[in-house]
Parts: sequence; C-alpha cells; structure tokens
Amino acid sequence: MNPLHAAILGALQGLTEVLPISSSGHLILLPWLLHWPASGLTFDVALHLGTLIALCLYFWRDIVELTFNFFKGIAGGGLHTASNRLPFYIIAGTIPAAIAGKTLEGPVEEMFRNSPALIASFIIIFGLVLAFSDTIGAKRWKMDSITLRAALIIGLAQCLALVPGVSRSGITITAALLIGYNREAAARFSFLLSIPIVAGAAILKVGHLARTGIPAGEMQPLIIGIVTSAVFGYLSVVFLLRFIQSRTLYPFVWYRLIIGSGVLAYLAFFH
Repeated sequence: MNPLHAAILGALQGLTEVLPISSSGHLILLPWLLHWPASGLTFDVALHLGTLIALCLYFWRDIVELTFNFFKGIAGGGLHTASNRLPFYIIAGTIPAAIAGKTLEGPVEEMFRNSPALIASFIIIFGLVLAFSDTIGAKRWKMDSITLRAALIIGLAQCLALVPGVSRSGITITAALLIGYNREAAARFSFLLSIPIVAGAAILKVGHLARTGIPAGEMQPLIIGIVTSAVFGYLSVVFLLRFIQSRTLYPFVWYRLIIGSGVLAYLAFFH
C-alpha cells in the first residue's frame, strides 16, 4: 500500500468509525470503486490502533474514573451511584458483541465483503432506522439513567455492526434513542461501549501481526494509517458530541441515503 492510500483510508476510518455512517462499508466500497488493492492485516492493525488512540485520548478522564469505580466495586465499595455501576454495565454490554465477533466475524466478512450492493443496501436501510429512532425516541433520559437492561439492549444491537454498512456507532445510538435516551447520552455511551471492543480487536490483530511480522515496505503505511486514523477519529468525536447538542442526526441519514443510492446506481448503470 502506498502512503497516499494509507493516509486516505486512515482518515476515512477515523471519520466513519465515529460518525454513524459505517466505517467497514466505506473501507470496502472506496477501494472497490477506485480499484485499489486489499489493505491486508498490517493496515487493519493500523486502523484499529488509530481509532483506539483517538477514543482513549478523548475519553481518558472517563476511562480513569471507570477503572477506579470498577476496582472499587469488586473490592466491596458498593454500587450505590450511577457512576459506580457504569463500568459493570459497559462490561455487560460488551459481552454480546465480543461473543458475536469471535464466532461470526469471519463468516460475515466472507459473505458481505464482495457484495457492494448488499453493503449499499444496509447503509440505506440502517440510515432509515437511525432516522426513525431520532424521530420517535423520547430523549428524556441522560447518561446517569443508564441501566443494566439498557446496556444489554444496546450491547446486543452492537452485534449487528459486524455487517458492513450497519455502523457500530450508528446502531448503538439507534438502540439508545429507541429506548428513550437523549442524543448526547446515546452517543457518549456508544463511544464508551466501543472502547473495549475496539481494544480487543486491536490486541487480536496486533497478536496476529506479531506472529507473522510486518512485511517489507509496510512500516510507513502502518504509521501513516495509525496517525491519520487517530487524528481524524479524535476530531470526529469532538465534532459529533458538539453537533448533537443542538441538531438532529438527519444530516448523517441523508448522507447514508446519498452514498448508498449512488453505489446502487453505479452498479445498475456502469457495472
């Protein structure tokens, strides 16, 4: 992979992993449209590490507090407040996606990676589902109202993110909105819930890379991918959490409809 491709795909990963528009869908469709070669394991590691760095940099205070409350809870310090319970809710919400990822990631990727039409269709469908949730959701509950039931529902929804075109942040925000949380709580919990999954994926891929080694000439794209993914991921988190304080999620819905329809039109007329 050349440095320009690495920079573009790293930036794309950073933007689309955070915004509710599907990183996996974009990272499959763009190289397919431009006839770029497959990125391979080395660059997958770069993208996951970059995203993880971005999330950890933005939410470092939350991570420190969650870690403190987790150890306080297992040491018998009690679960009397919402902040005390939150790390355990995040763990509970992570379990379904961790199991699904371990057992289904390979078959799902094999099924959908070579089907741009299906990916574009899912971008459209789950964009409409996002619009529905943003329209009818009560938006009355804040972050301190997260319950175990809510964490499990959102965590189960996160399993759908294995399918390219769905979007991890999109489907978890959708689920949170549908059960009554406001946009800011939905997005914030979505990001905190994604950290263990992104970290787990990064650790697994780094382990594979450690066993196989970095191919010759791949170090520069690896570094570029990590840096661009981290920078654009961080900026995307800042943007989205500010954006939803006063605006709806409909701009992302319209974007999904345009991109998905554009790919389907391209397939119908030129492919």
